[in-house]
Amino acid sequence: MLRNPEVFQSSIKLHLPIPPTHPSQIQNIPSSPSSTVIKQCCKLSRRKLAIFGNSSLLLLLSSQTLEPFNTSKAKAEEALPDANENGPQEENNTSTRPECSNKTTARAFLDISIDGEPVGRIVVGLYGEDVPAGAARFSDLVRGAAGVSYRRKEFIKITPNYVQHGGVRSYGVDAELAQRTGSNLAAESLVDEWQREYETCPGIKNLAGTVSIIVRDPSKPPPKLKLVARKGKLEIDQEEVGTDPNGTEFVIATKDSPELDASSLVVGRVLEGMEVVEKIGQVKTVQENTTSPYFRVAKLIGDKRAVVAERGFNRPYSKVVVTNCGLE
Repeated sequence: MLRNPEVFQSSIKLHLPIPPTHPSQIQNIPSSPSSTVIKQCCKLSRRKLAIFGNSSLLLLLSSQTLEPFNTSKAKAEEALPDANENGPQEENNTSTRPECSNKTTARAFLDISIDGEPVGRIVVGLYGEDVPAGAARFSDLVRGAAGVSYRRKEFIKITPNYVQHGGVRSYGVDAELAQRTGSNLAAESLVDEWQREYETCPGIKNLAGTVSIIVRDPSKPPPKLKLVARKGKLEIDQEEVGTDPNGTEFVIATKDSPELDASSLVVGRVLEGMEVVEKIGQVKTVQENTTSPYFRVAKLIGDKRAVVAERGFNRPYSKVVVTNCGLE
């Protein structure tokens, strides 16, 4: 690099600092090559010349690399007005999404007792226009139109977010009474209504104070395929694993419960007596033990004892019963 001083001739002339001199001395400076200028102005060592050459090269490279960055920045600024123009349109699209009206058309009441002591009445407003099938199912069970009702039935599960009523059994005396009146405890129509509401109503459905009916079990495994001999021929049949809810168990949310949106259909909300629901939520329950390694292993291998134990979690120690119910 030092053997060819001509390479640095132009750069040295532009950037090297020239010490101040008298005007008479400036006239005596000969116009010679860069080597003569270096000797008369200042003395530079080989090390300083090497550093100066490297810094000039870095400045040149940095100026070339900044050009594409500046170009991309300018393009981004040009595209920014387009994004601002499209922004209000997207907000208008989100604001025009269909919302649920949640208009109450009927009032039902539930009188509650804990260990035989009355604690108050819960008044529920039903959404007869939004969910006609679900509201009709709840009102029929409240007034006993199907031959069975929620009267003298217990709450079976109490969690920090909601309380769950056991509903009507789809077997035994309750099923026989329903069959005599020609009522059907199946939940097919309720599942269709839940599907429609789940797609049309955005956001969390089970808000604090809402009342919903459990219509499906999202954790239920799909049916198993098996070979069945019929009339001397082998046919493929589906074996159902577990049972679906019968659409009579209901849940009252004490807090916002998005975990219930996948299984329950909101049919109304609590109009009066929310303090009674809070009293139910304060009842002591069986401690949930799903974090135990023994329970995890038993659940993984399909041990029936784990299934029975899981059903007992969050069950109240006290007897919480609907003593009376009906329509106002």
